[in-house]
Amino acid sequence: MRTAKSFTIESDINEYVRSTKGEQSASERVNEMLRRAMVQEQQERLEQEAASFFSDPRNADRTIARAFQRTSMRTFARD
Repeated sequence: MRTAKSFTIESDINEYVRSTKGEQSASERVNEMLRRAMVQEQQERLEQEAASFFSDPRNADRTIARAFQRTSMRTFARD
């Protein structure tokens, strides 16, 4: 469902959207860019969580790390 909203966009961003939208409407282009940004932020958050997990001294024990890796592999295999 689409919802009409009003946002203020900086002129340089507006110019970029206009110059890269091609056959799309400006709204479609902005939505596409925002979806990409959302995915990128989610990936960055996951990377930070992984870095935090493996840098935590309580998790220095390789047994815990291996268990985490095995669980992750099973999760990926299900998907």
